[in-house]
Amino acid sequence: MNRRTTVAILAAALSALGVASAQAGPCSAEIAQFEQAVRQSAGNPNAGPVAPQSVGAQLDREPTPASIKRAQARARAAFRGQLARAKRLDARGDSGCTAALARAKDMYNLH
Repeated sequence: MNRRTTVAILAAALSALGVASAQAGPCSAEIAQFEQAVRQSAGNPNAGPVAPQSVGAQLDREPTPASIKRAQARARAAFRGQLARAKRLDARGDSGCTAALARAKDMYNLH
């Protein structure tokens, strides 16, 4: 191979790699936008992961500081897991990321 052909092949290969890495999944922009909103809500005391009320909370018992911490930790873990699932599906190009992201949004109070 002559030098000109080698350079052309190398340039084509590098160009193909750049195009492949620049492609985003079907939810990438929406995930990035939601993550930005979550970061911006950090100073809001009412913002954060939420979870449905447990049966125990409905039995006329006062929550303890420890039970509140456990519930908050479970809500954070569930939210992080759901957002991670949306990202995994997005990275695979799976349109199921839309539903996973919607569930993550439902789990997070931005206000």
